[in-house]
Amino acid sequence: MHRKEVVRGTPEYGHAFEHFVMQELMAYIRYNRKEEKLSYWRTNTGLEVDAIVGDRLAIEIKSTEDIQNKHIKNLKAFKEEHPHFRLLTVSLDKFTRKIDDIELYYIHDFLHLLWSGELF
Repeated sequence: MHRKEVVRGTPEYGHAFEHFVMQELMAYIRYNRKEEKLSYWRTNTGLEVDAIVGDRLAIEIKSTEDIQNKHIKNLKAFKEEHPHFRLLTVSLDKFTRKIDDIELYYIHDFLHLLWSGELF
């Protein structure tokens, strides 16, 4: 079987990026926080958040290099039902910052935060 090259900006790249971040989360939880449950959130209308960690952290994973409001709309919808959760987006946008109460992390900054034990 021949695999094609995964090119940035394609759906395959987005899936691979999401898979990578999920694998890092699962590894961290397994090695350090065994009591944390990792799940996802999805509404009947199709809104979803990629990772829900325990009862306190929601993470949306985007392979974009330019996070915009359209990329965080699902987290905003999630917050309406779960106002006590910390909300994060992990992406290739190199500017780690906040939009309202949503923390936007560049992938390298996110991995540092995760593996240093500062995320949760």
